[in-house]
Amino acid sequence: MRFQVIILSFFVFCSLYGQEKKLITVKQTVTLMGGPFEITVVSTNEDLGYINIQEAIGEIARIEKLISSWDENSETHAINKNAGIKPVKVSLELFKLIERCKQISDITDGAFDISFAALDNLWDFQGPMSAKPTHIEISKGLSRVNYRDISLDENNLTVFLTKPGMKISFGAIGKGYAVDRAKDLLVSKKVIAGMINASGDLTTWGTKASGEKWMLGVANPNNRTKVFSWLPIVESSVATSGNKERYVLINNEKYKDILDPRTGYPISDQIQSVSIFSKNAELCDALATAIMVMGTNAGLALVNQLGDTEVIIVDSENKMHKSTGLILNQIP
Repeated sequence: MRFQVIILSFFVFCSLYGQEKKLITVKQTVTLMGGPFEITVVSTNEDLGYINIQEAIGEIARIEKLISSWDENSETHAINKNAGIKPVKVSLELFKLIERCKQISDITDGAFDISFAALDNLWDFQGPMSAKPTHIEISKGLSRVNYRDISLDENNLTVFLTKPGMKISFGAIGKGYAVDRAKDLLVSKKVIAGMINASGDLTTWGTKASGEKWMLGVANPNNRTKVFSWLPIVESSVATSGNKERYVLINNEKYKDILDPRTGYPISDQIQSVSIFSKNAELCDALATAIMVMGTNAGLALVNQLGDTEVIIVDSENKMHKSTGLILNQIP
């Protein structure tokens, strides 16, 4: 009898031990890099989930400090401060980020260019403007905008902006990069699944606590309140750039807040939004902005040549265009 009780107890213990722990979803939204970051993790308990989220927040804050052009103690600020004066020694991380930015500039024919920051003082989309910048002012600003004038020395890990007055800014890629780094950190901490969303720059890994895939609703271009199609986001990222209603009104003419770094002028109204799907949020972020500048035909042609990258473009007439590899099943 005693032997049977011991065996029975052992059996119950093994059964309980073998059961899978119940997974829960933990979520928090914080303001970083000038906007909201929604961080979601799948965890075995709430406390551990919030610890993981705090680690992700710390990583995003670290990236913000690294790439901020406003922080006088940042490497990026030092690069800008020494434009036309001398090369600046930087971390391998920042060096590689700038190197990738130049590569994206190459494939987009300069539609993406982190040196566009030299145009910042010409257009003020935060306040009133009474007149457009003059052609002379635009030309002067453009003389300091060219990604080819960002000199990189791989042996010494230095960055040199070769012309006085040049500046770099990571506004069109920084959030995507921060999202990727936060995800990498959480994956290294054995967080089995999650999603990080920085105002439309989004990445996922694993599945929901229920085992279902993370899904993205594609808005119907003719009715933005309805979903046109659902897309699974599996170990993948997406970024959306839109021709938002932030503009300056000069002589009753609207000028939107996305600049073409090749001309120095705001882009036209030909595109409403661009959504890029790829493995890395960094690339998605950069390409979404670049294609807003490039236009529909050039943007589609570029994405159709890239591997593992897709795009949805909604033009000014609410017509949807997509890359050849993207399949959308329209919801009735």
